[in-house]
Amino acid sequence: MPSERPSLLPVTGAPAARRRAQRCSWAGTDETYVRYHDAEWGVPLHDDRKLFEFIVLDAVQAGLSWRTVLHKRENYRKALHGFDPERIARYKDKEMARLLADAGLVRNRAKMAAIVSNAARFLEVQRDFGTFDAFIWRFTGGKTIVHRFETLAELPATSPEAEAMSKALKARGFKFVGPTICYAFMQAAGMVNDHTIDCFRYRELARRR
Repeated sequence: MPSERPSLLPVTGAPAARRRAQRCSWAGTDETYVRYHDAEWGVPLHDDRKLFEFIVLDAVQAGLSWRTVLHKRENYRKALHGFDPERIARYKDKEMARLLADAGLVRNRAKMAAIVSNAARFLEVQRDFGTFDAFIWRFTGGKTIVHRFETLAELPATSPEAEAMSKALKARGFKFVGPTICYAFMQAAGMVNDHTIDCFRYRELARRR
């Protein structure tokens, strides 16, 4: 995540204790970013549909900022039938043309093709392992790896677990799943807790692993 400055942004509707909470510096002052940081980033995720959503979004992020992707997230949700892998796996030329014509999306043909291909591979994993959740959490032994980083500069771009995940996903035919993308996925899905230790979410999530 990009470093900006420590975030103390009030969030409308948040509990009073959180309204002036110390956050990871990457959260900045963008409300969409702050809400994502507070409610989603680093929360252990075991719902297959949500896991597929992050497979899609992290692939889209390749070469772009997460901020850009996050602001297009609802456009993708609408365009991709709520991130339904069964429907996406059946997309043909007509649907691809629709996606590439949608100005609300990142109109990159290789990434669009990867979304469709990855949906099919995702369904194969579900057939082989029962759930994608059962497959993907094996790489951290079914538990969240809790780090103790004091600054954003300490956060790694990848890890041995992400390297292993990348290798396994590529072997199954997934696209845009390099180690860096896999580590970003692990952060988003709560497979690692990379909130800095001064962030109010660090201890909240550390108790949930």
